[in-house]
Parts: sequence; structure tokens; C-alpha cells
Amino acid sequence: MPSPSSSKDRLASITAHISALGPTPMASSFNAVPLAPTDPLFGLMAAYKADTFDKKVDLGVGAYRDDNAKPWVLPVVKKVTSVQTISGTGAVHLGALFLAKFFSRPQDQKVYLSDPTWVNHTQIFSNVGLTSTTYPYYHPPTKGLDFDGFYGTLESAPEGSIILLHACAHNPTGVDPTREQWMKLAEIIRAKKHFPFFDCAYQGFASGDLDNDAWAIHYFVQEGFELCIAQSFAKNLGLYGERAGCFHFVSPPSSNAKEITKRIASQLAILQRSEISNPPAYGARIAGLVLNDKKLFAEWCENLREMSGRIKAMRTALHAKLVELETPGDWSHILKQIGMFS
Repeated sequence: MPSPSSSKDRLASITAHISALGPTPMASSFNAVPLAPTDPLFGLMAAYKADTFDKKVDLGVGAYRDDNAKPWVLPVVKKVTSVQTISGTGAVHLGALFLAKFFSRPQDQKVYLSDPTWVNHTQIFSNVGLTSTTYPYYHPPTKGLDFDGFYGTLESAPEGSIILLHACAHNPTGVDPTREQWMKLAEIIRAKKHFPFFDCAYQGFASGDLDNDAWAIHYFVQEGFELCIAQSFAKNLGLYGERAGCFHFVSPPSSNAKEITKRIASQLAILQRSEISNPPAYGARIAGLVLNDKKLFAEWCENLREMSGRIKAMRTALHAKLVELETPGDWSHILKQIGMFS
């Protein structure tokens, strides 16, 4: 089992500014994003924080303060390139909204979704004015991945297309690419200058290992890709009703990456302000406590192994019963697929 600190360092690497990764410096597709003007209320808050007067009192926002009149900063909120969202759904929506507004593309260019995909993906992108199309994914004859169709569509897609990728435990098929296939997909995405958008709804919940389930994301980041990630803590922390999630934007390794990241963060803040102002705190605090406490983090990792292990056991039991009943057909795909879907 990886140590909490090493796992958190890897998770943090997704959200942190990438300054020296990848064999060749890459230009950002978002160089033209302007710095957003400061929201009046948030500007007042910034001025308050910058004031060194020791008897100042913050009366600007109706938010909780401790006995020392200090705000309780949400532990899960990261620097600059990450924004807390209303679970994974809100993260996908925020990413779609940002791309619709700032990603330079031809008027008729589409977002590529897997066939099939989570039913909400299509309407989220449609609601922000982005038309979607599909790339082949599920292969009915083998009940596995149609890798050739997947790769071929990415190869023929217009250069610079947005490609929505499921990080692990694909919804609704339960079929994931192998690591070797992910590496080949990364090659064609780089060659065609596509923009990868990862939806990470089941990290750790799928295989029982946080790092294994996030392998594809780690690989793309290490390869120097500019990308974004919609991350949910709803399933893997049992916080479905609390809607805990995060949107991450990772800039490519370039000389002006820090400035680009600053401008992107400013626009994300404006988009969030216009829609939800501030995200709910309770679920994020729980997530923050678990992620930052050594004992709780270790217990969470054990919980993830227990949940994913039960799902695997249920798959094995179902397969055995189908074989016992001599049910027509080959049901081995139940054992090969991962997560809750089949």
C-alpha cells in the first residue's frame, strides 16, 4: 500500500503547475485567455486580507469564523489550477463551460464522447453550446474495448478536438483500456493536438488502489499534456449526497505556464461565482480531513479495497452461478470488466 504522503503527492501532481515535464515544451491552447476583472466583493475580501491592521474585522461575507475571527479554510481546496465543484457533475459542467468560452476551435468542431458514455455527458456539453459526437468504444462481439475503432476515430478527428476520457471504471461498460493502450492513445492525441478531458468519478473505488485507478491521468501529466480533470469524491468517500468534487486544469510545460495558469484560474473563479458563488463546505471538509490525516487516509484506503473487493466477489459469484445454470453464451466478460458496470 502506498503511503498517504506519497499518494497525496501524486494526487497533488495532477493539480500543481507542471514546469519541467515532457520531452518538448508545448504551447498552451489558452494563451489568449485574458485576466478576468476582480469581482467587487471578492476584491474587497482580498483588500481586507492584505490589510495589516491587527484590529480589522471582516463583515463582508456571511460565513463561519472561529473564536479568533479567522475563516475555516477548506482543506481540500487546492492552489490556482483547482476549483472545488458540486461533485463530479459540477466539475464536468465547469470544464465544459470554460472550454466553450475560451478553447479556440472551428465553429462546427465537436466534443468526442465514448459510445456509449455516461448519459449526462451529452446534455452537459449541449447545455453550454458544445455539440458532441462519439468515438467507438464498446465492442459487442467481444464485450470489450473497440480499440481500433477508438484509435482510428481519434486519428481522423479534426485537429485540436476535445476528447472526453473516462479515467477508470468506464460508465456504463466497465471496460477500460490497458496501460499499453493508454500510451498509444496518448501518442495519437499528441500527434493530432487534441485536448484531453478526463472524467475521474471512481478513483480508488474501481480497483481498490488510488494510484492504479489514476494511472492514465498521471501518465498524460508526466508526458506534458495540457488537460483538465473532473474529479468526484462522491462515490469513493461515500459522500454522494454532499456533492464533493473538484475541477483541475493542468498547464503544459512552457515558459509562460505560470501566467497562463493565473489567468485561467481567474476565469474559472468568475464562472463559479456566476453559477454557485461558493461551493458547499461540509463534504469538502470531510474529504479534507480524510486526505490530510495519516490514520484516516490509511483507513480510507482500506475501505476502498473492501468496497472494490466486494464488487469483484459479486462478479465472481454471478459468473459462477451463470455457468452452474448452463446459461447460454460466454459470460467471461463479467470477470474481465471493472467497477459496478457491465
